[in-house]
Amino acid sequence: MEQRVIPGTDLRVSLLGFGNFVFGTNWWGDFTDDDGVQLQNAAVDLGVNFFDTAAAYGNGRAESLLARTIDYAGRDNLVISTKYGYDFYSDPGEAGGHRERRQDFSPAFVRYDLEQSLQRLKIDCVDLYQAHNLKLPQFRDDLFDLMETLKQEGKIRYWGVALGPAIGWREEGYQAFIDHHADVVQTVMNLYEQDPGREFCEIAAKLGRGGVIARVPTNSGILDEEFSSPNHTFPAQDHRKFRDRNWLIFGLKKNDIIRPMAKQLGCSVRQLAMLWLASQPAMVAIEPNLLTVEDVKEFAAACDGRRLDADMLAKLDALYATDFHLGEAAHPCDWKSSVTPTGSIHSAYQTPAIP
Repeated sequence: MEQRVIPGTDLRVSLLGFGNFVFGTNWWGDFTDDDGVQLQNAAVDLGVNFFDTAAAYGNGRAESLLARTIDYAGRDNLVISTKYGYDFYSDPGEAGGHRERRQDFSPAFVRYDLEQSLQRLKIDCVDLYQAHNLKLPQFRDDLFDLMETLKQEGKIRYWGVALGPAIGWREEGYQAFIDHHADVVQTVMNLYEQDPGREFCEIAAKLGRGGVIARVPTNSGILDEEFSSPNHTFPAQDHRKFRDRNWLIFGLKKNDIIRPMAKQLGCSVRQLAMLWLASQPAMVAIEPNLLTVEDVKEFAAACDGRRLDADMLAKLDALYATDFHLGEAAHPCDWKSSVTPTGSIHSAYQTPAIP
């Protein structure tokens, strides 16, 4: 398992990260507590040392399950990340629901939220503390000042922002890295939805500090080859029923195009997707949905230090730049935005302006 140091920190994290959000909802099936812990422990045995959770996942459940794996592996052997900002204490939401719950990024609430996380995780200090789906209007100086204070107090070691819940939030990522010196930006990024994650990678690489964490690396199951038909029917609790249907129709066609390229490399389509991410500058961790031990094994095999060569990267870049020659309908979906009147913006790469 390759490990990477997040630039500007002393955190050495496994390239394959375990995001245990799958235990906070039934979107990916139902896991008993023992099932979840066994899967986390198996990941440790296969070389994963970076675990990324959040207070809001299952309203504390995911953090409590991770505490058992911390006990299994030993605190010093793991890098623990959690997130803050959802006030599920007063707005618990509904099981399996998709509505965003009340957020609170005031210093008083963040301190309270952190103390609850530390108790659930049964640790004294969080290695990486991420603002959970922070939006531009919620950026506040006293919040960033608090992060530095918490570092001085030994409650956290480093901090960052996790952008979401949907893809986008370009301005948030830019400001987090450039203006506020975040240690990480976590974003949706994959072979079929490359930006704005690619821009964040370029910013961090040029600054020489900070790293990018990629989530949804298999394009919500497309690159897992989870679907065989454009007419696939999603269950009521499946969040992907909200995606633009073109995501499925053209995702399958894109898979047909890159499958021979994966075969040429002797890997699966989703391993090719992981290798592409691993080859991006400033990429420090990739978090696919790990639902079985076999998932962990297959993704781990693509996180062993390999990179795609320049020729393969150029071929994939050319395909992406032309929407795989499938037409405008195959273009990645619009992004969410805090700065446009409609709240969304057409997805497109821009060269980052870095002071």
